[in-house]
Amino acid sequence: MTTVVSPVTGRAIELAYVPDRSFAQGEAGPGLAIEPVSAIGKAVAPIDGVVTEIGPFMYTVEGDDGRGVKVHLGIGTERLTGDGFHTLVARGARVRAGQPVVGWDVTAVEAGGCCPMVPVVALDAEARSLKVRAGGSVVSGDALYDWW
Repeated sequence: MTTVVSPVTGRAIELAYVPDRSFAQGEAGPGLAIEPVSAIGKAVAPIDGVVTEIGPFMYTVEGDDGRGVKVHLGIGTERLTGDGFHTLVARGARVRAGQPVVGWDVTAVEAGGCCPMVPVVALDAEARSLKVRAGGSVVSGDALYDWW
């Protein structure tokens, strides 16, 4: 079992509410999304593992068991070309769940006309393999779901 933690502080919601079809319909994988509090902060690793993909607005951490979790900081944020984001680790870095990975400015994301919701997706998983542990308010590092 892998416990996936919230990368940011906010309110946990179902992916169906994310205004992006691939996330909302589960095409990217099952999981939850976080409506973040408006602030400047850091997004943390959702699991222990290695950062296999990182960009200004998204990152993937793969655990030693081969399970990968993708975090996407906002919807439409790719058009901001990195404004409001700065990476804190490099691809290939080993991280612990709760360790800061990307700094980001939620206010800048909103000012750029983007939705600040943060999908946290279990890659190559089936929805039935996840047991949701969070609903409502979460703090960065709180358990979101268990992946069986």
